[in-house]
Amino acid sequence: AVSPIIQSLSNCFREPKSQIEMGSDSGGEESNHIILVWEVKKDRLASMLQKISCTPRLLSKTAGHSDCCIFRVPQSLIDTNGGAYQPHIVSIGPFHHGKPHLQMIEEHKWRFLGALLNRTQTKLGLGLDDYLKAIQPLEMKAREFYSETVTEILVLDGCFIIELFRKIGKLVPFDPDDPLISMSWVYSFLLRDFIRLENQIPFFILQRLFDLTAIPGEESDQSFTKLALEFFNYATQRPDDVIKKYSKYQGRHLLDLLRSSFIPPAEHEEPKPGNPPPPHVIHCISKLRRAGINLKPSKEDSFLVVSVGKYWRKTHSCSCSGISEKYINILLINFNNYMK
Repeated sequence: AVSPIIQSLSNCFREPKSQIEMGSDSGGEESNHIILVWEVKKDRLASMLQKISCTPRLLSKTAGHSDCCIFRVPQSLIDTNGGAYQPHIVSIGPFHHGKPHLQMIEEHKWRFLGALLNRTQTKLGLGLDDYLKAIQPLEMKAREFYSETVTEILVLDGCFIIELFRKIGKLVPFDPDDPLISMSWVYSFLLRDFIRLENQIPFFILQRLFDLTAIPGEESDQSFTKLALEFFNYATQRPDDVIKKYSKYQGRHLLDLLRSSFIPPAEHEEPKPGNPPPPHVIHCISKLRRAGINLKPSKEDSFLVVSVGKYWRKTHSCSCSGISEKYINILLINFNNYMK
C-alpha cells in the first residue's frame, strides 16, 4: 500500500520523465543508467504560492495589535457557553452580518436609516453620500479594531444604533406602534446583543455619525455617551447622578463604555512605572458567608468598590435584570487586556 504522505507528495508532481545516461561499470564496460526526473505541476505550484501570499483571515495579524479590542471569541468558550457571546436578533459589525436568523432586525435597520436621512436631509441638507464620505476615511483606523470591515456595514449599523438611542431617549419622535420599541421582548434582546463582544463597532464611528446627524439646538445638551448609558440603565438601574458622572467617558465600543462606567474613577489612572496595581480578588458571597463574613449594602457607585471591616464587608448592590451576560463579555475584555 502507498503511504498517504507519499501519495500526497506525488500529487504535487507530474509523472516522472525517464532520461538515459551513458556511463561505464566497474569493469570498464559501457552501461546505461535510467534517471527519473520529477517536474513540479504548475497549477499546484501556483496554488501553494497563492496560499503563501494570502493574509490570514480567521486570526488576522491585527489581532495582536494593541488597539484590537473587537475579536472573535475562542471556539472553546463558544462550545461551553456560546449563547453568551453571539447575537440572537441583531448583528452589529461584520462578524455576524448576513446570518439568516438575524434578518428580522436587518430589515428594520434600513427603515431607521431612512428615518434618519429624512430628518437630516430636511434640516441639515445631508444625504446618504455624506454619511459614507464621513466614515470612509475612518475605515482604515477601524481595521485596527478588527480586520473584517466595510463602510456600508459601519454606516448602516452605526446609524441604527444612534437612531434607536435617540428614540428610546425621546430626543426624536417615534411611532408608538414601532415594534422595536413597543414590544418589550425585542428591546430586551437588543440590549443583550449590544453588549456582546463579537457584536461591536468602534466607538469613534458611532460618535462621528452622532455628531454628523445632530440637529443644532435640539440635542445640544445631550452627549452620545450619556445617551448610551441611559439606554443600558433600563437594565442596570443606576441613579441619574452616576450616569451623569460618566457622561464624558469614551470607550473603545459600547461594551467597553459600559465596562468603564463600573470601574471606580481612581482605577482609571495609569499605574506608575514599576508599581503595578495589586490584583483584585472578589470571592463569591456564599464563600464569604461560610467564612463568617456578613455583607452590608454600600452607597458607592460601583460593585467593585468594597470596604472591609473586622467581620463585615460593604459592597454596592447591583441589578442585572436582563443583562447578566454583560459580566461574561466584560470579563473577556479584561482577560484580553491582561494578556496584552
